[in-house]
Amino acid sequence: MNAAGPVRAVVPVGAGPSSGAPGTGSGSSLWQRVDRADLARALCVAAAAVAASVLVAVGVPTVVVAVFSVAALVAGCWPILTEAWEDIRGRRMSMELSMLIAIAAAALIGEWVTALLITAFVLAAEILEDLSMDRGRDALTDLMAFLPAAVQVREGERAREIPLDDVRPGMVVSVAPGGRIPVDGRVLAGSTEVDQSRITGESLPVAAGVGDTVLAGSIALSGALEIRVDRAGEDSSYGQIIATVREAQASQAPVQRLADRLATWLVLIALAAAALTFLLTRDARSSISVVIVAGACGIAAGTPLAILASIARAARSGAFVKDGTHMEQLARVDTVMIDKTGTLTEGQARVVAARPAGRSRSDLLGLAASAEWHSEHPFGQAILRAARDAGAPTTPPDSSDYRPGLGITAMIDGAAVAVGNERLVPVPPAVPAGWGAPSFPETPQEGTTQVHVSVDGGYAGSIDLADRVRDGAAAAIADLRGMGLRVVMLTGDSQAVARHVAAAVGVDEVRAELLPDQKHSAIEAERAAGHSVAMVGDGVNDAPSLARADVGIAVGSGTDIARESSDVVLVSSDLRDLVETFRIARRARRIVMANFIGTLAVDALGMALAALGWLGPVAAALVHVGSESAFILNSARLIPPRAQAPREPSRPR
Repeated sequence: MNAAGPVRAVVPVGAGPSSGAPGTGSGSSLWQRVDRADLARALCVAAAAVAASVLVAVGVPTVVVAVFSVAALVAGCWPILTEAWEDIRGRRMSMELSMLIAIAAAALIGEWVTALLITAFVLAAEILEDLSMDRGRDALTDLMAFLPAAVQVREGERAREIPLDDVRPGMVVSVAPGGRIPVDGRVLAGSTEVDQSRITGESLPVAAGVGDTVLAGSIALSGALEIRVDRAGEDSSYGQIIATVREAQASQAPVQRLADRLATWLVLIALAAAALTFLLTRDARSSISVVIVAGACGIAAGTPLAILASIARAARSGAFVKDGTHMEQLARVDTVMIDKTGTLTEGQARVVAARPAGRSRSDLLGLAASAEWHSEHPFGQAILRAARDAGAPTTPPDSSDYRPGLGITAMIDGAAVAVGNERLVPVPPAVPAGWGAPSFPETPQEGTTQVHVSVDGGYAGSIDLADRVRDGAAAAIADLRGMGLRVVMLTGDSQAVARHVAAAVGVDEVRAELLPDQKHSAIEAERAAGHSVAMVGDGVNDAPSLARADVGIAVGSGTDIARESSDVVLVSSDLRDLVETFRIARRARRIVMANFIGTLAVDALGMALAALGWLGPVAAALVHVGSESAFILNSARLIPPRAQAPREPSRPR
């Protein structure tokens, strides 16, 4: 009957599967999960109710029945009594306290069998509630207990086993066939098919070989791997999910606080209605029935269960929501504002043309790459790759200044080099005579982005870059629009490029050539107009907008600052995971609202019938327990199915 509070126990990142006693592990059966003391108490009270009814039927003296029943009630009501006492000390009105009052009232008027039956029903309901809440928490702690506690680290020709917590970036770890991948990193040797279902929700295995990135929490199905560690522990994708779990378990969404307040008011209303019923009818049985029938545990316990289960389900689908508040807010979103580069596109830009002016192609690429030496932007990374591939001379800049939404300026061997869009590097209307002919087509290709380069204020040429639209982006946008969501694309890129990508993915509303503060202002304007806005992005310049939106959503391939500024992270960067997260959030809201409305309707009708004398105490208890169980089980529908842990690979002797 008690609403489940935040979960305090936390499993370390490197903890392996539970090896505790039966009934405590997340993989234990339903029977093993039942608290034996609670079950024995409920069965004893039920048996006492049967015995009391037999004693009454055979004419045993009332005092004997009373003594027997009081002993059974004290033993059976002890958990209810302790919880009610804590509520009294905390000046809280709870369902435990109201049920204790009803049980005591039934006993005072000599309804011993009724008091015992009510107690048995309440204890049975608590067992069901605990089982449901355990499953909700297990859906989260299953994630936490998945990584191996120790890993094999290769050092030259030797290998040794160390705790996962001691693994650091740059180390090389070995994973046997069938083993769990403990870190985020790049494959140095070996190939396999990887099961990433726990991280991305993708049910089909993905091929991974030398140079590919693999994620912690994945399973190497068919081959051995050697992986150079990029991120380990709580910095890994899986570690971030665990950190999210901890926050989710310790937090309380606004709808949970509303559920607690509503539960308190329902108890107070039931007690007031019972007092009024007694004043009008002088019927103690009817008054007791009014208190018994009013059940608020369906919302007080069902609401946190729905929130926990929805966060776990989203994590299984490739997205981790950092707090129950954000899951609740996702369900209210009506406008999705989405960045282009790295979000709708892959963010793996490539140089498709270099158009130098007055210098060689190699010099142009070398200057641009030197300026972009420290850049995390996809275009900067693409220019660096193109310069390396072309063998262009590059050198680290003496200093550099990133200009969000414009580009970058740098001092290179005493020259002031600027690389960016036309607002940073003006482009002359025509190429002056005597300048070198471009080494690629003179006119930009459709759908490419132009990055311009200047040296000491003079135009030095342009570089054209192209980026592929993400697989599944068009289908995801269509699904979002099919859900009634308005989708707006925001980008600092040119109108021509923005329109080209928008047409490819099916976005109608486009706002292009925006600086970061203009993206921020666009979100502010939508919120001021009454819209609930989700911002989806990946870059450093998206961080302010992610933080300002009602819900900030970062794609997993984005920068660290974008992930830290966001409320939701798509681990695989697959926009179909975004669609599924919206669906889960909306489903959770529907379930919570159904529980709210159902509880109010059942309580109102039940109290009216009880006040009229049409619902006796035992029938009222059945209605109370039945409705509470139905609403808790309704929330439990959100709990994702348990994933099977892989079989541990055998180690060489």
